[in-house]
Amino acid sequence: MLKLLIPCLKVDTLYDIDLAELQKRGIRGVVFDLDNTLIPWNSPEICPDILNWLNNLVSQGFKLCLVSNNGTRRVRQIAEQCGAPFVARALKPSRTGFRQAVAAMELTPTAVAVVGDQLFTDILGGNRLELYTIWVKPLATKEFIGTKITRQLEKLAVRLLKATGKLP
Repeated sequence: MLKLLIPCLKVDTLYDIDLAELQKRGIRGVVFDLDNTLIPWNSPEICPDILNWLNNLVSQGFKLCLVSNNGTRRVRQIAEQCGAPFVARALKPSRTGFRQAVAAMELTPTAVAVVGDQLFTDILGGNRLELYTIWVKPLATKEFIGTKITRQLEKLAVRLLKATGKLP
């Protein structure tokens, strides 16, 4: 089980993701979590810098898709800002939402990366489908109460992974 929590890559921010390296790996599509990955929790819009970064991603030939456990209305509102398809109520870490995202981008799992801030939803779900997983630090500390609880389990998992040498 711990193996499924190990991201392929760990970065501080979205801007630290090497897009040329992703292309070398054959990645052509990127699935993004919403809250605390692209936007602060419960925010109604993407900040201009992140929107520019996403536009750069698309201009380099990547497809993108948003996958969130949030409701359709909220996810659609953010997806429209960046012109991306989306999967709402994804029930992450279920594979279903990730499969829908891969299909929406018309790619295969080997050509897709997932970027998210949570080990037990984004990384676990992406690894279950054998996507290239990228763990990013959360944008903000304000979070949904359920996420705050999960973060405590995440801290324990990180300690165990570091103790076994599987996480830097």
